[in-house]
Amino acid sequence: MSKPLQTITLGGGCFWCLESVYVHVKGVTDVESGYSNGHVVQPDYEQVCSGDTGHAEVVKLVFDPAQISLREILEIFFVIHDPTTPNRQGNDSGTQYRSGIYFSTPQQAQVAKDLIAEMRQSGVYQQPIVTEVLPLANYWPAEEYHQDFFAKNPHQGYCLAVAAPKVAKFRKTFARLVAD
Repeated sequence: MSKPLQTITLGGGCFWCLESVYVHVKGVTDVESGYSNGHVVQPDYEQVCSGDTGHAEVVKLVFDPAQISLREILEIFFVIHDPTTPNRQGNDSGTQYRSGIYFSTPQQAQVAKDLIAEMRQSGVYQQPIVTEVLPLANYWPAEEYHQDFFAKNPHQGYCLAVAAPKVAKFRKTFARLVAD
C-alpha cells in the first residue's frame, strides 16, 4: 500500500523563489504560493508586505513520500535560503520574509527539529539558525498572479537576479532530485 501524499508549508523569503525551485523537485506534486501564520483573515499581498498581518510569504508543498522524504525537502530548503537572517532574505526585509517550517503533523515537526539540531551541531552555519518550526495556521493562497510567477516571468529583473540563481543552485546541488 502506498503512502498518502503529505503537505508541508515553508517560508524562506519571497515565495517566488521557493516556488521556482520546488516545481522542479521530483515527488513534489503541487506548489502553491501563499501567506501563513499571521492574524488577518484572507490577507492580500499589499497587507502582507506592510508587515502588519503577521503572515509569512510561504509555499505550500504537496509531496509523495514514496518519491521524496520530508528530510530531503528540508535539505533543499536549507540550501536555497539563508536560515540565519531574522526577517530577511537578501534585500527583502520584514517579518513576511522570515524563515519558517509550518508543519501539518507532529512527525513533520520532529523531522524539522532534528535536522536543525544536526545542522547546529555540525556548525554548517556560522550564525545561529533562526528558522521557526510551528504548526501551520491561518493559511491563505496568494493571488493568482503570484502563482507560477517565475515560469510566467522568467526575464523579470527579480527573477533573473534572485530566483534563477536559486534554481541553478538546486539543480547543481540536488541533481538526483530534479524532476525535469
